[in-house]
Amino acid sequence: MIVAYLTHPFSTKHEMGSHHPECPDRVRVIDDHLRALGLLDFMREETAAPATDEVILRAHSEYLLQSLERIAPAEGYAGIDGDTTMNPFTLQAVLHSAGAAVHAVDLVCSGKSPRAFCNIRPPGHHAERERAMGFCFLNNAAIAVLHAIEAHGLERVALVDFDVHHGNGSEDILVEECNNGRVLMVSTFQHHLYPGTGDNPMADNMVNVPLKAYSKGDAMRAAVTEQWLPALEAFSPQLIVISAGFDAHREDDLASLGWVDSDYRWVTQQLAAVADKHSQGRIVSLLEGGYHLDALARSVGEHVKVLIGAD
Repeated sequence: MIVAYLTHPFSTKHEMGSHHPECPDRVRVIDDHLRALGLLDFMREETAAPATDEVILRAHSEYLLQSLERIAPAEGYAGIDGDTTMNPFTLQAVLHSAGAAVHAVDLVCSGKSPRAFCNIRPPGHHAERERAMGFCFLNNAAIAVLHAIEAHGLERVALVDFDVHHGNGSEDILVEECNNGRVLMVSTFQHHLYPGTGDNPMADNMVNVPLKAYSKGDAMRAAVTEQWLPALEAFSPQLIVISAGFDAHREDDLASLGWVDSDYRWVTQQLAAVADKHSQGRIVSLLEGGYHLDALARSVGEHVKVLIGAD
């Protein structure tokens, strides 16, 4: 199974300060680990063009896009919020990350690749329709979901989010599509962690499972088995888009959950089984969080092994 692998040099040029956890090395260590394991031998490397205004404006307001263009600095830094900063390369990194999500959907929905993994940054799932926040500028996952619907005519797309933080931006953007039945969102996240949302889903077709601080992988596995999988089975998605965050790992200092490498392999196996049954195997996975570099690289390796059918 030749899975598409998408990244871009701008993903390593965007940075928000020398001590910021959402750093260029996140992309580098993943790439190095996948190469060292030989996993990229089973993947086709692709480079995507920047996302167009047309695909961005399906998910975001013109106000947000114009604000990012206006704020983008020619030198130095420009702050969005206390955690989110632009440097001279940020705008291009943002556009190429969203472009990678779109290209991945095109590859998978056209049958050119059965699955795709996007090793991209900045992440996206906190970006709301009109607001950049939480390390995120444009919502790559929401852009991917809407592109699958609008450009490829899919009627049922599932967005799965296993980042340790709730994907408030994805909910904000996709609430209408969830209400009309074209999108199902399922997620786990640490209860009351940033951004403090998710306990009360914005639409009926959203399955949010807050996990208690210091809970381990068994709590996630129960949530997936008891809540995610029945919802996904009933929905019968034609495509699964994953907001793949790896910051629930027990070695990650930005949160307090206790997942281990094998938990990421297990959850990916469950999603791959759903995709094989309902979606012709089609999965587009997009990197979100994960800030302990060694744990991030190892966990992504387990995730990718399943995507390529090696585990």
